[in-house]
Amino acid sequence: MKNIRAKDIIPVIADMCIEANHYLSLDMKERLDKAVESEESDIGKKILCQLQENLDIADKEKIPICQDTGMAVFFVDIGQDLHITDGLLSDAINEGVRKGYQEGYLRKSVVGDPIERVNTKDNTPAVIHYNIVAGDNLKITLAPKGFGSENMSKIFMLKPADGIEGVKNSILTAVREAGPNACPPMVVGVGIGGTFEKSALMAKEALTRNLNERSSIQWVKNLEEEMLEKINLLGIGPGGLGGTTTALAVNINTYATHIAGLPVAVNICCHVNRHVTRIM
Repeated sequence: MKNIRAKDIIPVIADMCIEANHYLSLDMKERLDKAVESEESDIGKKILCQLQENLDIADKEKIPICQDTGMAVFFVDIGQDLHITDGLLSDAINEGVRKGYQEGYLRKSVVGDPIERVNTKDNTPAVIHYNIVAGDNLKITLAPKGFGSENMSKIFMLKPADGIEGVKNSILTAVREAGPNACPPMVVGVGIGGTFEKSALMAKEALTRNLNERSSIQWVKNLEEEMLEKINLLGIGPGGLGGTTTALAVNINTYATHIAGLPVAVNICCHVNRHVTRIM
């Protein structure tokens, strides 16, 4: 059985926090570059160029690509043949977040209680989703989530009779109502099926999928492409100032569901759709 010491996970998490908040992933940068070329609105193109400039400044000055360095959300795949020793995995992850946000001079945005709202001063606790998988590896994906876009999230508990057209209408409704508040151009994560909470989790995890990877399910792939086209026809545009680039991608995850239900969750992320993965 493979062993990993909890204390060895801490610096990995700290580095992930700093990297995710300072550098946009390659797939996001490529999609943003293409958007500059294809954007038909002059003001939209100008906004996109400013976003590129922001990324360059963040790189050169070693500062975050967005002032909202988010709440640290983790998706953790744990091989069933792996053993974490000398401490708890959750404690190691939270200590890594604490270390990364302090050493990286990242904004601490977490309050310890949703009503009393006293800042924890170190951006902990993180939100951690665990999944037990085959093998002996530890795969950790971090997605710092800012709340300008997070607040635009929606869940629709549709009836099965609403069908695919109901799903399409739900996605467009969520994006239309988000408007400029989600800092477009956005990435739209969608979860279809499961239960109330499963659909939301799938939508959040969909945001971490490489934008160049389409669904392997044909009808889902077709829906991703159709929704991206229709969203970009809404005219919200970069910064919400109008244009042909409202979204850079639509990523959809699906799961089995009950005969009486059709849950649809939409989780939007802004133009700094941050995520980074490490395998130990």
